[in-house]
Amino acid sequence: MIRIVIAEDQRLLLGALASLLDLEEDMQVVGRASNGEEAVKLVKLYEPDLCIMDIEMPLKTGLDAAEELKGLGCKVMILTTFARTGYFERARKADVHGYLLKDSPSEELADSIRSIMSGRRIYASELVDEGYTEENPLTLREKEVLALIADGMNTKDIAHQMEITTGTVRNYISVILEKLQVTNRIEAITRFKEKGWFK
Repeated sequence: MIRIVIAEDQRLLLGALASLLDLEEDMQVVGRASNGEEAVKLVKLYEPDLCIMDIEMPLKTGLDAAEELKGLGCKVMILTTFARTGYFERARKADVHGYLLKDSPSEELADSIRSIMSGRRIYASELVDEGYTEENPLTLREKEVLALIADGMNTKDIAHQMEITTGTVRNYISVILEKLQVTNRIEAITRFKEKGWFK
């Protein structure tokens, strides 16, 4: 019997997933969590074989929880709507065994769980394709500038913080906009977030 904990902040979906998996003869849902923090507690309490997690949840994201569960002997599968390269990279570093999208067919979920339990890793094909083609184009310094912009700092504040001139900051910003193929700072932050590159 494959013992499973599910973490999903949308109650309707959490109930539907649990019911769906409980219908499988070789699976049993032993715990349901509505956020990443609860998921970690339930995994420690019930010691399941697998924890299925959404990413964007309150208190603790699925990726934070996956990083915390690494090495505890419970395999982790991410089930999310977000096909973002940065999320996928982080999930792989956290040693997750599966990363599926919520629009996958329901029968694929049970098959993927069995494959994971037999030692395979299952990743949504669109993520694998994108994951190998799209790298974060910004240098460490450019990322630092963008992070400060995202924190609400203006050019003068950033120059002061990084101990560089305002002209240098402006140069960094124009390079960032060009690399991210956007026209302003707000778009740059949005694009960077969408790709999951903010760590």
